[in-house]
Amino acid sequence: MKNSSPHIGIFGRRNSGKSSLINLLTGQDIAIVSEQAGTTTDPVKKSVEIFGIGPAVLIDTAGMDDDSTLGEKRLRKTMDILKHIDAALLLFTDNQFGEFEIDFIHRFEAYDIPYIIVHTKNDLALLSEETKKTVSRYSSDNIIDINTFTHESKIRLIESLKAVIGDNAFKMPSMFRGLIRPKDLVLLITPIDSEAPEGRMILPQNMAIRSVLDENCMAMVIKDTEVDDFFKFNLRPALVVTDSQVFDRVACNIPDEIPLTSFSILMARIKGDFDTYLRGTQKISELNDDDHVLIMESCTHEMSCDDIGRIKIPKLLRSFTGKDLHFSFLSGLSEPDRDVSQYALVVQCGGCMITRKQLANRLSPFIEKGIPVTNYGMALAYVNGIFERATRIFRQN
Repeated sequence: MKNSSPHIGIFGRRNSGKSSLINLLTGQDIAIVSEQAGTTTDPVKKSVEIFGIGPAVLIDTAGMDDDSTLGEKRLRKTMDILKHIDAALLLFTDNQFGEFEIDFIHRFEAYDIPYIIVHTKNDLALLSEETKKTVSRYSSDNIIDINTFTHESKIRLIESLKAVIGDNAFKMPSMFRGLIRPKDLVLLITPIDSEAPEGRMILPQNMAIRSVLDENCMAMVIKDTEVDDFFKFNLRPALVVTDSQVFDRVACNIPDEIPLTSFSILMARIKGDFDTYLRGTQKISELNDDDHVLIMESCTHEMSCDDIGRIKIPKLLRSFTGKDLHFSFLSGLSEPDRDVSQYALVVQCGGCMITRKQLANRLSPFIEKGIPVTNYGMALAYVNGIFERATRIFRQN
């Protein structure tokens, strides 16, 4: 199963050829190229198809040597990108390798980001042996010496990226790995409400259908209003997966001996820190009056009256705990507006729109502070009194 597209950050000093390199990789003039240093300001993301790699998100960052007041702001945004990328290209030209490049190498290694060092514009100045020796003091990685005008340079760059990324680096394990066997029947319950996209299904539901097929099993997809009718056919599913929002209604109609879980909990298994979620969920019962709870969505969407993160979960948590709780909300990959230590609980969505690494980096500041984290599906199962049942199948495997 394909994960979210890999995010590749491109870093270097002003006028080091970052934009030209993006155009080389994509075969398109999608980045501004100028002889004037500092053309790129804020990090710019571009979803592209790279031949030999596939879909990817390239992130063009501002020059890391801009020492102006505005440049400091740009550099902070560039540093923030490190939390969200899966690989990096570090560019330098004219053998100008120094403190800026060394600092970024240290940052890449601190964030465990695989990277490639690229000496660009070799049509103007070839990489020197002295520079190679200097670089080797700080990194064991080989240096690619290229320009952005030749097909050979493009091939070398793509082959190096493939080696860094790896064939399986951005493939998620099956959502149902170890949970079902070939020829099993899996019942997928997908309510159609105001949050369901018109004429389509949400991504985790699509992913689940494909994953069932990849396991050589059979998928039956129904709405929550058809559960009783399904069992009239005397079919017995090996597993039932439901949207977390209808846990309470569905659980009453599924025999207890049939394993039951949710799409969100399956996503937590393949993308999140599952054991940390399990422990964090049970901290819901320890919330107190005036505690602050952070709800984190990984995508942006129009809010509706049925919004699970901004309406339903806060309402259910207040009702379950009987406490006067305060809620904050984050969407996309934005940062909290307060010290993370002030939160008593973090509730993360399934994260279907971001990579596993992005999700891990997003939660790590809270986990490091000892703040409990859970996810939508687990939190909803807990407040509906079926947490043990909804996670039982994972504890057994």
